[in-house]
Amino acid sequence: MPPEADRRRLQTATVVSHVGFEDLGILAPLLAERDISIGHIDAPRDPLQEFDATSPDLLIVLGGPIGVYETDAYPFLSREIAMVGQRLARGLPTFGICLGAQLMAAALGARVYPSGIKEIGWKPVALSDPGRGSCLAPLAQGELPVLHWHGDTFDLPDGAVHLASTDLCENQAFLFGANALGLQFHLETTAEALESWLVGHAVEIAAAGLSPAVLREDSRRLAGACNAAGRSCFAAWLDGLSL
Repeated sequence: MPPEADRRRLQTATVVSHVGFEDLGILAPLLAERDISIGHIDAPRDPLQEFDATSPDLLIVLGGPIGVYETDAYPFLSREIAMVGQRLARGLPTFGICLGAQLMAAALGARVYPSGIKEIGWKPVALSDPGRGSCLAPLAQGELPVLHWHGDTFDLPDGAVHLASTDLCENQAFLFGANALGLQFHLETTAEALESWLVGHAVEIAAAGLSPAVLREDSRRLAGACNAAGRSCFAAWLDGLSL
């Protein structure tokens, strides 16, 4: 990491969202504390072709309940993949969560596809050797439960560094170069915010045979520690960016 005096401070971030209830969560106050100005793009509705993907210092791409490969049904995904690819090609700071990480993988030429199983709920990720030495180290060396909510997975992009896995999903987190981080799981969502997820994902929860009451109680027990670790993880990543 460059010496503090030689590092350019992040000043602007653009957040790309896909559904209103999957938002920045704990990351919003962390960015505000650093005086980072936050802009927002609603990917399904805003004209992505008019957005200069290289303009913000940081791009954060959030999650959503659609598949990267569903470009016929959701044409904006093709533009979003191209947009993310422009940043990755230039090594610009880019952070993807769940669908965001899958879009990053697709932009890097990796395959994104249904895993055949829904991984929804709280459990730890196993950190790889590089993961234990990365910004994810605050995840208690793979013992801290984090929130999973996905049915798709992706192949590790060429040149990416594998950071974490679970028994159901090999590629849970990766780094690409000095400035790109993709997480399949969620560190940002609070127990309070998850109430909106329980409504917004009601059909998916029922189809998976899961109980909203159990998900709610697990979140009340586990989200606080996950959020604290998530704040440390994201702060460490921001501090390590090469600008």
